[in-house]
Amino acid sequence: MGLWMVRAGARGEQESFALENNVAVIGWAELPDLSQVESWEQLIHLLERTYPDAKPKTLRNWSGQIWAFLKEIHEGDIVALPLKQRPFIAFGRITGSYQYRSDFPSNIRHVRPVQWIKEIPRSDFEQDLLYSFGAFMTVCRVQRNNAEQRVTALLEGKKSSKVDEAIDWELEDLEEIALDQIRTFVARRFKGHRLARLVAALLSAQGYKVHVSPAGPDGGVDILAGSGPMGLDPPRIVVQVKSGEEAVSKNQITELQGAMKNLGADRGLFVSWSGFKKSVSREISQLFFEVRLWNSDDLLREVLQHYEKLPDDLQAELPLKRIWVLVPSQEEA
Repeated sequence: MGLWMVRAGARGEQESFALENNVAVIGWAELPDLSQVESWEQLIHLLERTYPDAKPKTLRNWSGQIWAFLKEIHEGDIVALPLKQRPFIAFGRITGSYQYRSDFPSNIRHVRPVQWIKEIPRSDFEQDLLYSFGAFMTVCRVQRNNAEQRVTALLEGKKSSKVDEAIDWELEDLEEIALDQIRTFVARRFKGHRLARLVAALLSAQGYKVHVSPAGPDGGVDILAGSGPMGLDPPRIVVQVKSGEEAVSKNQITELQGAMKNLGADRGLFVSWSGFKKSVSREISQLFFEVRLWNSDDLLREVLQHYEKLPDDLQAELPLKRIWVLVPSQEEA
């Protein structure tokens, strides 16, 4: 059994379609049906004709990934899809050979059928595995540090062993690696009421006056926030914060909406470190003008955006430093 990572767009733009339609999908939609490609040389020539302005090194890089997707991934192999919209990695089992699907959206043509098995929070993985799933490439085999057996253990509900290994910085997504490290730190240091305090500080940094409920039972309200000098002006916001390992359900969103009505709030904010169940995700557009949903990635983006405005004591608890690095593109990987 092989373990492969197959991304669904650089920003996860095809991941929902892939999960809902039980496929692994790659880009290069300009390429025709590849079912008749029988050799690497044939694939290279096809890429040269389709992308005449691409550099030879880029074409070699692309051909390696596409060839793996066509010929080297086999039925029964496990495919990993690192999700961009939620802090999870989806895993499935390849159930068929390559297909060209002209009935799919125009940017989704080249697929492999998949039976999706399980989504595992990124926080459940040891850092070396996250490094492997942070590769820039769209398609790559994940093998180092006994990855296949360790992921199989996680899919069976067992713990993965820890392995330390040097990072190949040229092949890794540095931003994703940094976010994983910050996510792990925040999950460890800001549990329960401390996470609510972090969210309140972020709202204060955005100009809101906030009231944080004391630790303990909160009746569905962790933070109240309002605009204006005294916090009495709209938008008036009711905030619920969950730091546990359970994804938030639709019923919990309904409870927040009830608290909003009882308190005369204009808007709601639900912060769930472990994300939201699919029943909630399907209704995001309907909730857009009433409730905002933050998972751990959303919260971290807010932290990075407003970090300099956070109180000194919080910055001391969460020590971060902004740096600039030159990141290679996939074409240069």
